[in-house]
Amino acid sequence: MYDIMKEEEYEFQAVELPDVPCFRTQAEFNNKPDSLFFNDGVRRIDFILVYEDEDKKDFEKRHVFQRHKRRREYFEASLMKMGMELEATQSVIDQKLMFLKVHMPWDMLCTYAEVLHIKLPIQPNDLSSRPSPWRYFSFILKHFYPNENLISKETEFFTAPFEKDRMEYFHVRDKDLFFTPSMRSRMAYYILSRAPYEIRGSIKKFGITKLLDGGIYKAAYPLHDCRFNVQSKEEGCPNERYLLYEEWAHPKSFYKMQPLDLIRKYYGEKIGIYFAWLGFYTFMLALAAVVGLGCFIYGYKTQETNTWSKEVCDPEIGGKIVMCPQCDRVCKYWSLNSTCEASKKLCIFDNFGTLVFAVFMSIWVTLFLEFWKRYQAELEYEWDTVEFLEQEEPSRPEYEAKCIYERNNPVTGILLILASIVAIIVYRLAFFAFSSEARVQDLKELEPLKEYVTPQMATAVTASLISFVVIIILNILYERVAIWITDFELPRTKTDYENSLTLKMFLFQFVNYYSSCFYIAFAKGKAVGYPGAPVYLLGKYRSEECDPGGCLIELTTQLSIIMGGKAIWNNIQEVLLPWLKNLISRYCTRVDPEKVIPRWEQDYRLQPFSKLGLFYEYLEMVIQFGFVTLFVASFPLAPILALVNNLFEIRVDAWKITTQFRRIMPEKAQDIGAWQPILQGVAVLAVATNAMIIAFTSDMIPRLVYYWSFSVYPYGDYGNYTMEGYISTSLSTFNIKDFSNDSRPLNTRYNITTCRYKDFRYPPGNPREYQFTVYYWHVIAAKMAFIIVVEHIVYLTKFILSYVIPDVPYAVKEQIKREKYLTQVILHETNLKLVTKRLKPAIDESGEKDTVMDNMFRPKLTVCQEQLHC
Repeated sequence: MYDIMKEEEYEFQAVELPDVPCFRTQAEFNNKPDSLFFNDGVRRIDFILVYEDEDKKDFEKRHVFQRHKRRREYFEASLMKMGMELEATQSVIDQKLMFLKVHMPWDMLCTYAEVLHIKLPIQPNDLSSRPSPWRYFSFILKHFYPNENLISKETEFFTAPFEKDRMEYFHVRDKDLFFTPSMRSRMAYYILSRAPYEIRGSIKKFGITKLLDGGIYKAAYPLHDCRFNVQSKEEGCPNERYLLYEEWAHPKSFYKMQPLDLIRKYYGEKIGIYFAWLGFYTFMLALAAVVGLGCFIYGYKTQETNTWSKEVCDPEIGGKIVMCPQCDRVCKYWSLNSTCEASKKLCIFDNFGTLVFAVFMSIWVTLFLEFWKRYQAELEYEWDTVEFLEQEEPSRPEYEAKCIYERNNPVTGILLILASIVAIIVYRLAFFAFSSEARVQDLKELEPLKEYVTPQMATAVTASLISFVVIIILNILYERVAIWITDFELPRTKTDYENSLTLKMFLFQFVNYYSSCFYIAFAKGKAVGYPGAPVYLLGKYRSEECDPGGCLIELTTQLSIIMGGKAIWNNIQEVLLPWLKNLISRYCTRVDPEKVIPRWEQDYRLQPFSKLGLFYEYLEMVIQFGFVTLFVASFPLAPILALVNNLFEIRVDAWKITTQFRRIMPEKAQDIGAWQPILQGVAVLAVATNAMIIAFTSDMIPRLVYYWSFSVYPYGDYGNYTMEGYISTSLSTFNIKDFSNDSRPLNTRYNITTCRYKDFRYPPGNPREYQFTVYYWHVIAAKMAFIIVVEHIVYLTKFILSYVIPDVPYAVKEQIKREKYLTQVILHETNLKLVTKRLKPAIDESGEKDTVMDNMFRPKLTVCQEQLHC
């Protein structure tokens, strides 16, 4: 037992230790590599704390280590006073390391199960469940589910929040198994987060988090139940980690459905709901991927027959059209047919199939969110989290420690977010303006590829790559700023903290990832003037122009590079780095193969799972969801790329947390939290962005106006309802004598007097030269009408779908009502038995009052149960 030092010497308040022997013992390892118990083989290990023995450290820093030792001893004494039992064991590999095993006795478990409102079984659930509509295909579908011989379906119970004084209500068959390991770890962490380690006057310092941050403890974690690839030989070990690896994380099981119930049991509801959402999102992506692939194939098949693309490539049409330079002085005149290959590629994405796909995706995202809410409601019922948020959620230890000393200033947080967003937008404008000035027109080293790699394409690709690198760098800054702002706000509960951080991080990442795409889609090439009077940004940088076919192909390039680069970078961060760290750790800590490494030391050599680890998994997928929905009109292959990525993501995440990380601290969760309204907001915004991409970024509306307008206003000389002559009509003429001295090209290889540029303006010599034509205003009116009509139709459809599809399935609602009522009946019957038992000794006439009581209550309860079963 610890010898607690005097308060005068160490300025600590003394803690009166319980007079119980062997609460903290120094023990030798019992040579069982998968043991999950103290050395007595009886008390289960609920948590592990790791520290370095201060007496074996460098003498020069001995005073610092002694202060650490005093705080650690005080903390451990506090744990023992609260009822925990501790046992310390020296490391087999490193003699400086000490492993402190933590055990919660039965009475302590019962107390904190009531504090945390943990729902526990009352009696088996005998309500009949509705048969699955897929039962007729079970002989085929069973091969796509985990092996039932390994992962069997658990018995369902009626549950109720645990109450220590009503122990007889609950279905306790074995005290050692009544509380699952994840429940025990959760309760242990709750205590560790609130146990004091120093009290000076009115200042109370507490919590394992601060001790970990200060280096007093090196690690704190619950134990895995076995090795991931070898079954434990310990009697009674469930080997859940091994089962998860074999049926979920192993590459051979990539085609199988996820064992969500086992994931939830082993890692907690918070991890379980994430993988349930990721699996459902991936399943829904399959439909979007099929439709998007069909749209892409349609565009690919029709690119050679497209009229306006053929005119661009025709030497007699596009070959004779000389285009004006797109930058000042150094840029040259160029032939329109030099963009022949680019125009063909543009046809793949800029066609009528894309319009249909954009409308489809607006409906798809509504169906995805509505069906997810229904599926989430089913999980809430099955996992007993229906009333989770209605129960009192405990305050965070950081809030309890600081709330009396600090006060939140919400205005400061808001201003910091707005300032950051404005700064990012200014940075983007400056970056793309610089790209406009610095791009290279002479690609001599790429002469063989000049037909395919145009200056516009080269600029788009290099700018996208540079933009992606900047995004990765800025992510580090945004993460720190968002965490700092949220810590300053000091939210009360962990849910409040995560929701606040989620919103801030998403706002930062939204601007970081999407600002370049918004720039290309809605800003680039929209305000460029004309060759004689170009528009300059900041009075210096000439505004960028789009390809004659529009900026859509550049937006497609940007999306594909960022999506692909993001997937590769995330896998490097999430998989490769932890694997390399574990590999290096094993190499640096080689031990005698005859030595037996205990379970707690094996887990210590794994990587710790970050407190925000799951947050980043959600953020990664929600950012991807934005790419799939916000800009899908420009890149119909986005859903299929996301689908392929997610099929790997599920198994990679499973492999990572099962094999490379310590066991994640189990946490309760009812839903995906603040991500749900964020997804809904993205879905609403996606309708507007896709409508505006089709209207302003692609060339579809001008082509439709040209095609349908001959019967009213003849723009060309080719007859009614044709696209012939569109290219010539969509290009305006400029007299090269009207160039200003600052923008006139230095040299030219063309003997010309005029050049063409992308716009709808009157030609030189016209009384209204270089002003917008009537066709321009017709196109603008058509674009605005298209946006209004499409948005209203899609929003109306989304509203109808949201109204028609209930958030909670009817069957689940009925099951919740039936279970709640039957739970009340069971509790009432138990109360009745208890009251009857207590009254029985006072009854003089044997059985008389019992009969009265039975006649009063029993018939009603029996009738209620029979009605509910029917």
